[in-house]
Amino acid sequence: MKRTLLVSLLVSVLAVPAVSFAQSQQPLTRAQVRAELVELQQAGYRGDNDATYPAAIQAAEERVVQAHGQSQAASSYGTDVSGSAASGGRSHDEIPGLKPVYFGQ
Repeated sequence: MKRTLLVSLLVSVLAVPAVSFAQSQQPLTRAQVRAELVELQQAGYRGDNDATYPAAIQAAEERVVQAHGQSQAASSYGTDVSGSAASGGRSHDEIPGLKPVYFGQ
């Protein structure tokens, strides 16, 4: 009996933080979504051209943010991601007379 009570108490104590973090903000209403869509359209976004979807929507969202007086840096964190790749060769030249252990095999 004590063991069952202890286990149930332990489970309930451990579950409380998980439940408290599960609470989220209020979901968006239809009016809010429509207002955001109107803002995007006023910023120049047209959803009928899907070929440039990511670039077009990001540019329109940036214009909306600038219209509200916030910079991208104020509303996010980190730096811009720029991919790069590099390959290299040997960091030193071969020294004459010194050969690798397996030279010639």
